[in-house]
Amino acid sequence: MNVLISNWSSVQSLPESYIFPPERRPGTYIIPSSKDIPLIDLENINGPERALIAQQIVKACQNFGLFQVINHGVSRELMDQTMKVFKEFFASPAEFKAIFYSNDLNSSCRLYTSTLNYENEKIHYWRDNLTHRCHPLEDHIDCWPEDPHYRKVVGEYSIEVKKFLLTILELICDGMGLERGYFKGELIKNQLISVNHHIPCPDPSLTLGMQAHCDPNLISILQQGNVCGLQALKDGQWIGVEPLPDSFVVIPGLQLRVISNGKLKSVVHRVVTDSKKSRTTIGTFLIPSNDILIRPADALLGSPDKPMYHGYTYKEFFSTFIGNNCEAERALECFKL
Repeated sequence: MNVLISNWSSVQSLPESYIFPPERRPGTYIIPSSKDIPLIDLENINGPERALIAQQIVKACQNFGLFQVINHGVSRELMDQTMKVFKEFFASPAEFKAIFYSNDLNSSCRLYTSTLNYENEKIHYWRDNLTHRCHPLEDHIDCWPEDPHYRKVVGEYSIEVKKFLLTILELICDGMGLERGYFKGELIKNQLISVNHHIPCPDPSLTLGMQAHCDPNLISILQQGNVCGLQALKDGQWIGVEPLPDSFVVIPGLQLRVISNGKLKSVVHRVVTDSKKSRTTIGTFLIPSNDILIRPADALLGSPDKPMYHGYTYKEFFSTFIGNNCEAERALECFKL
């Protein structure tokens, strides 16, 4: 398992297979964290401020394609425990992690490095990733690491962050005039937890922790920890997304963009590395079933708003997305009317 960077005890110089061509390198300029990224407080969503909060979320999705949330209902203790569990996993012996190493997209629990296309990549990304399915929990938990504490903590976390994601989707319904419960059933059938781990990098100016991309799913949230690294593309410029205590970053996926008929953005984002600190982040994705038909919501159509996209299954979209090198605009072009 020498390919896993989390197994490398020390790295004095960046291996050549991780050095990107000059036009794709992040460079030496340190991008400051932006003070303009919307911060949404959910403390009063069950009171008279609910409509205002819903509009704040919609506006953030329209203008930025991401936002941060506090008072989201997931306890600080559970967030800290879950982060600790995942850091312990990546610090585990190589022999233990080898059990979970896989490049099989259909695996319920897989550990890999860089991307699932590692063997065919010319250049690798500076990350290890642990991904596992977590809904319905009883269908997948037996594939997770057998440690009872791991399963207890991560299982509880999976349930709580899904509740939070459904709350965000309901607020989007409120803010856009969609019926309550629009996002249910097959549209949110699959839930993944995706944990990225980046060890200290000898030269962060030459490589990336994750490529620039849009999320192909419905919606994502990210628990950042306390080390900077996430950057978003805003008006042609990269901006840093500062890790805030007790917060989640919410990123609308490409399916929300289509369902909203282009009204909501899905931001292009990437991850840079750190020369001194390891960085571990916990992402949670809600993903439609393969066979559900995705198209602009009827409630958002009508003169002068004609549908921008024709209907497709998520399986068709994801295949097109991967076939276009995960470039969102090229993938969406295939489904535009």
